Amino acid sequence: MVVELISVGTELLLGNIVNTNAQYLAQQCAGLGLSVYYQTCVGDNGKRLSDAICLALTRADMVILGGGLGPTEDDITKETAAAVWGMELKEDTHTKERIQAYFHGREKNIPENNWKQAMVPSGALVLDNDNGTAPGLILEKEGKTMILLPGPPNELIPMFQESVVPYLKKKRSSALVSVMVKSSGIGESKVAAMLKDLIDNQTNPTIATYAKTGEVDIRVTASAATEKEAGKLVKPVVERIRGVLKEAVFTTDETVTLEQEVVRLLDKHGLTLVTAESCTGGLLGGRLVNVAGVSDVYKAGFITYSNKAKRKYLGVSKNTLKKYGAVSKETAKEMAKGGVFQTDADVCVAITGLAGPGGATKEKPVGLVYIACYVNDKIQVKECHFKGNRNKIREQAVICALDTVRRCILEHYHETARKQ
Repeated sequence: MVVELISVGTELLLGNIVNTNAQYLAQQCAGLGLSVYYQTCVGDNGKRLSDAICLALTRADMVILGGGLGPTEDDITKETAAAVWGMELKEDTHTKERIQAYFHGREKNIPENNWKQAMVPSGALVLDNDNGTAPGLILEKEGKTMILLPGPPNELIPMFQESVVPYLKKKRSSALVSVMVKSSGIGESKVAAMLKDLIDNQTNPTIATYAKTGEVDIRVTASAATEKEAGKLVKPVVERIRGVLKEAVFTTDETVTLEQEVVRLLDKHGLTLVTAESCTGGLLGGRLVNVAGVSDVYKAGFITYSNKAKRKYLGVSKNTLKKYGAVSKETAKEMAKGGVFQTDADVCVAITGLAGPGGATKEKPVGLVYIACYVNDKIQVKECHFKGNRNKIREQAVICALDTVRRCILEHYHETARKQ
């Protein structure tokens, strides 16, 4: 089944809002085995939106539209879609009751324009919105489908998951199972080379790689008569990928982030963590505290941007800074060691580097970053050479630091298990 995505909203065209809905819907369609060949973004203009819908219907089996279902005059997606197929708008009693219930206790008088949202195309399947007042809609005609979803992500995403996914699964002639193998600390080209035989000989399941900053995801997707049969096809391929990439794989759960996996490992082994940051200025700590439950394992974070701060808070020696400089493996090691001694944590990861654009020398170019990790009296230091602007270098350093902590913990406990 071929799907086309249309994002509606002048604010998207002007760049006032980042179009995260298109990214989300494209990923979800890929996971469901639906082919997305085109994406369109159109403003709140009836003629241009109508043209976009008509064109999409000529080259896709299904068109998913996001946005333009609100109560204002420039919210015209529903009206335009209905006009394209000649559908009359009628009041939906169920939706009207839900709008009343939504405003109950919030506003004494319901704004008159909200009743516009209770008008739906005749014959449409109405999708309840548990997070707003605009219902979603599914329109079908002559083998084609249009799915209309509200624009706010906190409305679109749950509606898609709760109502659209079950609908799409019923539309499929076969079952599809997809597993995402997520890896870090290894580049996309190397992953592709290591998995070349699998990728070159793929049929069912299919294998696709997706590169992100510091990570490479590998999606394995199989089609079969039932989900159970498709799962049986996926499982051995996932295991082969894990066997090839080994410790680079950190999860096969698409919802798990690298920082979540680090927190999970710390909690599993009863370890506490402290961070010591220079060039990343707290970005690493910020990533960690996004994880629910991190307070059980994360003791403290030091931002020691200046040499004076490195000496005062982490105990980096004056001689080390003078002889080797702030950006050096020696300083990184002392930062990691100092973080542990200051807090009595089990693990410390330290970052020091040159994010640029200034301050570089021939010996120490922009992008040079040292990451040190202390785990139970053992310190490892990694020298990295990142490319990109200041923000990109800092982002790469954070991801590399998370991956370094993860690998150091795995290595320590593998060694411990072998010794026992």
